[in-house]
Amino acid sequence: MGGNNVAKKNWATAQFFVYKYNMKFLLGKKIEMSQMFDEKGNITPVTLVEAGPCIVLQKKSKEKEGYDALQVGYLKIEKKNKIKKTMKGKEYKHIKEIRDLSELNVGDEINTSIFQEGDKVTVIGISKGKGFQGGVKRHGFHGRNATHGAKHEARTIGSTGQRFPQHVIKGRKMPGRMGYERVTVKNLKVAKVDAGNNVLAIKGAIPGHRGTLLEIKG
Repeated sequence: MGGNNVAKKNWATAQFFVYKYNMKFLLGKKIEMSQMFDEKGNITPVTLVEAGPCIVLQKKSKEKEGYDALQVGYLKIEKKNKIKKTMKGKEYKHIKEIRDLSELNVGDEINTSIFQEGDKVTVIGISKGKGFQGGVKRHGFHGRNATHGAKHEARTIGSTGQRFPQHVIKGRKMPGRMGYERVTVKNLKVAKVDAGNNVLAIKGAIPGHRGTLLEIKG
């Protein structure tokens, strides 16, 4: 029995290692939402994403930097007056790191060809900022009654404390800044791959406005 448990643990560790260090990774930006029709005329809502191409800028190793990773760049800066001295050799608008042990080397290109129709992906982006919002919109509070003596309190949050302790407890849901947060959406399906135009059609909604930087992981 003990040997079986050890074998299961080693298998689980190996699976985690493969998932974590050999995942597909690509940077892109959101274009807009659209629709796709199948042979039967059924509508599928999709989000169009301009994904890649990305260039490998640096390959980090455990011996030198203390961990294994690839540094990739997206959207090369063409105007020379926009390039600073510290950006020499890495003249890209967006630079991200991904823990990866693949055989890619510095200068290699990563594009939409790494994905296929039907692949499940995880998309990470910054959600739309909504400014300062009240409790009803921010947390889904019901608000007060419209009758029974409640006047000018339709969207108030009500009491924010108690007799003891005489202060507002940390974490209390109250009005405040809403949105503009890092949001991760998992298990999205790649509906179509347009390798010629570097466009992915991903089923469903993706956080952010048009032009939002997205991290796509497979």
